[in-house]
Amino acid sequence: MLDCELYPAIYKRKSFHLFRNIGNETITPEEQMEIKNAFKHFSALCPDIKTAIRIVPAEETTCTRGEEYCILLYSEKKEHYLQNIGYIGEQLDLYLTQKNIGTLWFGIGKTEEAQYDGLYFVIMIAIAKIDDERNFRKNMFKSKRKPVDEIWQGEQLKGITDIVRFAPSACNTQPWIVEHTDNILKIFRYKKPGKRGIMPADKVSFYDQIDMGIFLCFLELCMMHEKIPYKRELKYDAGLDEEKTLYAVYQLQVYAKVIEQID
Repeated sequence: MLDCELYPAIYKRKSFHLFRNIGNETITPEEQMEIKNAFKHFSALCPDIKTAIRIVPAEETTCTRGEEYCILLYSEKKEHYLQNIGYIGEQLDLYLTQKNIGTLWFGIGKTEEAQYDGLYFVIMIAIAKIDDERNFRKNMFKSKRKPVDEIWQGEQLKGITDIVRFAPSACNTQPWIVEHTDNILKIFRYKKPGKRGIMPADKVSFYDQIDMGIFLCFLELCMMHEKIPYKRELKYDAGLDEEKTLYAVYQLQVYAKVIEQID
C-alpha cells in the first residue's frame, strides 16, 4: 500500500528542468544509502516484477541539466513493467522532494550500464540537493498543465480531479484521460493525433506507459487522502500507437459520499 505521508509532497514537488541557483550542498553517501533503502519499501503496482536502482554521478549519463547525480531505474521486462517503474519511481520522486532533493524525470536519457544485476535500464531521475526550500513549488496551481476538461470526462471528484493533472510526465506529454461513470473510473493512455512532444516517434508509447504509472500513483495517493476505498484492475497495454488505450479500471466503494456536484 502507498505511504499516505507522501501526499503533501505533491504540492511541493516540481521538475527542475535546470538545476540553477540551488546552493552548494551535496547529497552525502549516507543520504544515498537512505534513498536506496527507502526504494526497497515503496509499494509496487506489480509486486512480482523485480526492480532496482543505481545512483551514479551525472557525468556517467547523457543528462546535462546541472544535476549532481542520476538515479537509474532498472526492471525485469514483464507485462506492466513500464507502468510499474513509473508507479514506484514517482514514490521515489515524492520521497526525495520531502528530503529537499530536487528531481527531474529525464526521458530519453542514456547510460552505458544498460543492465544491472540481470535487470534492464528503463529511465533515470536527475537529482541535486536544494539548499532553500523556497526553490520548490510555491503554488502548484500556477504551473502549466492540461486543463481539467482535457483529462477528465464525467463527474469530477473533489480533491482528486484537479490534483491528479499535476502528475509529472517524463517527456511532458501528459498522456492520460479519465472517464468517470457512476462508481467507475476508466483510465486511458491517450495519444493526441499528430502530437508526440520531444521524444522520437518510436519511443512515444514506451515513455507514455511509464507516465501512466506515475499518474496512477498520483491518483491512488489522492483517493487514499480523500478516504475513498477502491478496487483496481490493470488492463493489458500492447504498446500500440492508438489514440486511446484502456489502462486501468477503478471501482469506487463510497461513491455517493465523494462526488463533487458540478454546476
